[in-house]
Amino acid sequence: MFLKGKTALVTGSTSGIGLAYAKALAAEGAAVMINGFGDAQTIERERAQLTEASGAQALYSDADMSDPQAIAAMVQRCAEELGGPDIVISNAGIQHVSPVDQFPVDRWDAIIAINLSSTFHLMRAAVPLMRAKGWGRIITTASAHSLVASPNKSAYVAAKHGVVGLTKSVALEAAKTGVTVNCISPGYVWTPLVENQIPDTMRTRGLTRDQVINDVLLAAQPTKQFVQPEQVAALALFLCRDEAAQITGANLSVDGGWTAA
Repeated sequence: MFLKGKTALVTGSTSGIGLAYAKALAAEGAAVMINGFGDAQTIERERAQLTEASGAQALYSDADMSDPQAIAAMVQRCAEELGGPDIVISNAGIQHVSPVDQFPVDRWDAIIAINLSSTFHLMRAAVPLMRAKGWGRIITTASAHSLVASPNKSAYVAAKHGVVGLTKSVALEAAKTGVTVNCISPGYVWTPLVENQIPDTMRTRGLTRDQVINDVLLAAQPTKQFVQPEQVAALALFLCRDEAAQITGANLSVDGGWTAA
């Protein structure tokens, strides 16, 4: 348990990739603060399981990632009740698909706020705490769309490109402090959110389940396999190790070869 005595704060972590991050960190002994929305009983069950796995405390924050003050308060609560945060993973995100000339302005604003600006506010609050300790790991979750674009996703692509630029800039600022700042860019990850899209796509496009998976969802991934949340979490875990101390300012793809071409 190489993270015993460390504290991790993971946003957007009540399900999917974020919860996989939290579970991986807890399994290595980290105290964890999870964040997000969802069914209260389900979240409490996950929180209790994280405590059991880590042997340390686990807390839940319902902070709204579109609210800078709520983000700052969450980091402060993490520091006061758990110590740290030594590790921060910015993972909260939303999506909307629409041509740019029809893209609702409120959706643009929300995607930029939650997918990009929340990462800035997290870093702004966490970096001084990490610098004071002389050790820290900041990991941002971007996407294959941080490197390549798709039509009708202007806000999401813009936000994810922005996350990479922010990550690189802060990595340079923190380079001599013992704090590393890196980005993980997954392709299509097998999560309930993705799985639940399949029946609707089958109906609207008149396709079979296999056609939706291979010809729509995995069209851009040469391996024709979904990335698993645990595979993304395993990379994040490695970035927290001392062996990864010289990896900073990197954008690491986990996308089945999507961005290789």
